[in-house]
Amino acid sequence: MQLTYKGLADVEAWKRAGIALPTYDFQALADRTRKNPLWVHFGIGNIFRFFIGGIADKLISDGDMDRGITCVETFDYDVVDKIYEPFDNLALSVTLYGDGRTDKRVLAPLTEAVKAQSSDSKAWSRLKEIFTSPSLQLVSFTITEKGYALHNLEGKYFPFVQADIDNGPDKSVGAMAVVAAMLFERFKAGAKPLALVSMDNVSQNGKKLRESVIDMSQKWCEKGFVSSEFVNYVSDEKRVSFPWSMIDKITPRPSESVAKSLEEAGVENMQVVITSKKTYIAPFVNAEAPQYLVIEDNFPNGRPALEKGRGVYMTDRNTVNLSERMKVTACLNPIHTALASYACMLNYEMFADCVKDPELAKLAHVVGYDEGLPVVEDPKILSPKDFIDEFINVRVCNSYLGDTSARIAVDMSQMVGIRFGETIKAHVARYGTAEKLVGIPLAIAGWLRYLLALDNDGKAFELSPDPMIPELQKQLAGIEFGKPDSVGEKLQPILKNKHIFGVDLYEVGLGSKIENMFREEISGAGAVRAVLKKYLG
Repeated sequence: MQLTYKGLADVEAWKRAGIALPTYDFQALADRTRKNPLWVHFGIGNIFRFFIGGIADKLISDGDMDRGITCVETFDYDVVDKIYEPFDNLALSVTLYGDGRTDKRVLAPLTEAVKAQSSDSKAWSRLKEIFTSPSLQLVSFTITEKGYALHNLEGKYFPFVQADIDNGPDKSVGAMAVVAAMLFERFKAGAKPLALVSMDNVSQNGKKLRESVIDMSQKWCEKGFVSSEFVNYVSDEKRVSFPWSMIDKITPRPSESVAKSLEEAGVENMQVVITSKKTYIAPFVNAEAPQYLVIEDNFPNGRPALEKGRGVYMTDRNTVNLSERMKVTACLNPIHTALASYACMLNYEMFADCVKDPELAKLAHVVGYDEGLPVVEDPKILSPKDFIDEFINVRVCNSYLGDTSARIAVDMSQMVGIRFGETIKAHVARYGTAEKLVGIPLAIAGWLRYLLALDNDGKAFELSPDPMIPELQKQLAGIEFGKPDSVGEKLQPILKNKHIFGVDLYEVGLGSKIENMFREEISGAGAVRAVLKKYLG
């Protein structure tokens, strides 16, 4: 049993293995999509393949969509070479339930995988061909927070972004430059309308995507690479829209145990791959069952019947914003991020285990229920209380997900401001100060303590990937475990940095509190646990 077009021919073998197959002609679907692309997606990793691919699979199966998704990768080209092409772009989804049940099915709506590589003339030409197609309606994204970032902590362009600005559209490397370059091709081919939909866990993700694309376009205009008419095109949301969205589905790294069970069932070559850029990916994707995708309904060139996908809500921008704020700043992501640092320092490899820890369970409750929920506005289409209840009692404790603390801790520097800053500002707006907060200051202190790469006993451990670690550790240089006085004023540049938190934490009554918590947490072996007990009562 091989996960290829040819390998799916033995329908009975897959049926005996308990794996559902597509009910549509996937080869004909791929042909139609290549000729007249409808939907392009950037960032073709695990959550995309399972969640977005699953939505498309249902629409196609039900006759509500007649083309698949064209997949574009801007960062890790190994994903195309090792996971897409060898398996004819097929994916095997494995839903993991809290009681140990699984649901397995082959997904076939991902019809083509293209590397967004300007140095590869064939791939670059194909990408231009796709974007100039009048049939193209939407471009979606799951490229993580850092994919939209153009500036460092000092507000200056990252070197690769500056290079993209200086080199122009046809030598683009970064994701935002590639997108702007493809929009320029569409503009030259008749300026057909298009929707660009960020589906990342980023506050006001559509706004962030739009600002980055327009910023790149304006810089190119200043250098003479593009015209002002092109800048007007990407700035006109009646022609190029940037719908906001909220997405939610816990999709951990592919599990070795799932790979083993699939191979025992007869499916070949299911091994997990770790790419050269440290992406953990496999021919299958394992994830939880709950899923939510709330999208602003603003598609100037039309769209598929997305509302018919499971867990999809089409609505207005304000409702999307409220749903996203509910999740990202109060009812889910802040809890994830608050626990991640401490889970790593307390040596919880599996994230589901850390929520059974009495102190970390209390931290989750304080950050979510006590500090987030009171200041979050109800989006109406989803209940904040029900959402956080499901997250705490059903989702995060699902040990069958096999999610690791290290995965949750990836790129935390890109998240702490979004996930804590908004609630801090909401408390300031309501109470005049944020000084009564306890869980969020503990979370920030824990993140800074985590950056020392020493666990609760003072033993070294490996930090999860994060683009800002070198710069942050440079600012923390000289702080010594067991010597609280070594902290001095070293935390102040970070805690005052509005680029990180959106506020100066000293001005809102939290800076000194976080400093004190941090000093206590480095005082010696066992101090991390002791601080949690002290402040959480």
